[in-house]
Amino acid sequence: MTIQENAKRDALSERGNVFHSRGESGNDFEKVDVLFIGGGIMSATLGVLLHELEPGWSMAMVERLDEVAAESSNGWNNAGTGHTALAELNYTPQSSSGKIDISKAVRINEDFQISRQFWAWGVSRGILKQPKSFINTTPHMSFVWGDENVRFLKARHEALRNNSLFQSMQYSESHKQIAEWVPLMMEGRDARQKVAATWSSMGTDVNFGEITHQFVRYLDSQSNFNLLLNSDVQQIARNENGSWRVTVGDTRRHGHSRRIDARFVFVGAGGGSLPLLQASGIPEAKEYGGFPVGGSFLVTESSAITCRHFAKVYGKASVGSPPMSVPHLDTRILDGKKALLFGPFATFSTKFLKNGSYSDLLASTRMNNIVPMARVGLSEFSLIKYLAGQLMLSDADRLHALQEYLPRARQEDWRLWQAGQRVQIIKRDKLKGGVLKLGTEIVCAKDGSIAGLLGASPGASTAAPIMLNLLEMAFKDQLRTPAWQATIRKIVPGYGTQLASDPRKAYESLSATSEILQLSAPPKWHPSGQDAPGMAMALHSRA
Repeated sequence: MTIQENAKRDALSERGNVFHSRGESGNDFEKVDVLFIGGGIMSATLGVLLHELEPGWSMAMVERLDEVAAESSNGWNNAGTGHTALAELNYTPQSSSGKIDISKAVRINEDFQISRQFWAWGVSRGILKQPKSFINTTPHMSFVWGDENVRFLKARHEALRNNSLFQSMQYSESHKQIAEWVPLMMEGRDARQKVAATWSSMGTDVNFGEITHQFVRYLDSQSNFNLLLNSDVQQIARNENGSWRVTVGDTRRHGHSRRIDARFVFVGAGGGSLPLLQASGIPEAKEYGGFPVGGSFLVTESSAITCRHFAKVYGKASVGSPPMSVPHLDTRILDGKKALLFGPFATFSTKFLKNGSYSDLLASTRMNNIVPMARVGLSEFSLIKYLAGQLMLSDADRLHALQEYLPRARQEDWRLWQAGQRVQIIKRDKLKGGVLKLGTEIVCAKDGSIAGLLGASPGASTAAPIMLNLLEMAFKDQLRTPAWQATIRKIVPGYGTQLASDPRKAYESLSATSEILQLSAPPKWHPSGQDAPGMAMALHSRA
């Protein structure tokens, strides 16, 4: 144990929030109110929320690696898209009759506005520093070619354009106009090719790893918070009093471990959450299996390229491909430097984490989930076919895919980067046996004493609303109290508000968060033609 950890332990002991004793093996014992397993964006977000709601609660965070945000939250392990459905075509499916369903797109955009409000509050409080270190205005675009895809994109734009959260979106089929938005994408392109694009100035690039680091740095400055790095969870067992005893091993010293008793445990370990939830023995975890899917990206940091392309551009998945295969060309701003990523190209490993074990998939396979997993394997032939094809791609194949977006791309300007590992949810289904679930899902014990998160995109973009939903499940009694309600509405003024159906509130929220986070202001589409001060005043005054 480091000098810093000893000092924090002593401080906690003085407050009566943590106790330590020696077992026969000399191991440490601690008791905390809340234990976070995993040092990613989800644990950090929930930690900040709970600290504001209950400042006196003791908390500990255990992370298997030697730093937080080293897995999926790391800026290089994800696309950094602030998911708002401004560009992501798979969030607006089209029915056989041609109708565009925008409900999921609206819900995801609503959720991201909650995240923006939460981060703006963090900046106002001084918890988050220098907004441009973690979020930057980056236009979001959709780009397609071919008659059928152009018709789809035009219909999608028509379906979304009158919604309060999408009125910044512009549509064009003009090569000249699209070249003004993304010049490199049009250079060398056949002038006869039928193309279409939507463009919005309200998109963002987000470094979720930086947000995580700043949140955890804030939590670690509190006297009743203990950060334990290089700490691997070995066992989770329920105590007789309903709390949880978690045995944590030191990855640097074989045989050294500590036991932590926690009233509430949050499992925010990314792909590693499923085995940990299974180890807890809660019946809710028995409903799930997992299928690991990795991704690689072509990356360039050449200033000659990055200075001439500034947008996150999402295309349309090829016919028969799963939604996770949607190609995108992403401007990234990491540590103040621009990079450009193209992908994803699917990879496969039996690991559930980038730094995981090859035995992860086998270890998560149990009698209760083997049938759902087998049923999904039989029914999702397109996914298996897609993965097989991706694994056979050559460097030339990947370059050809890139040249559909950047016609003059050259192999020598790009390198291949292995991004984070994610685990797609397989859930038991009474009719189908098992279904592959896309998105993010909360798994919570009936008594609310332990909860975890499974799944992938939109994930980190909607960490704040996801954690608010978790509070509703795990802390429903406390959430009803006037004190908690007041605090949450101070942190997130739009909590419980539907912005999409209220143009004035949507404009207030976008304007206020844009100012605090130093992002582009929304277009002046508010009915009055004037700035609406309500939300801005709330965001500025709540610190």
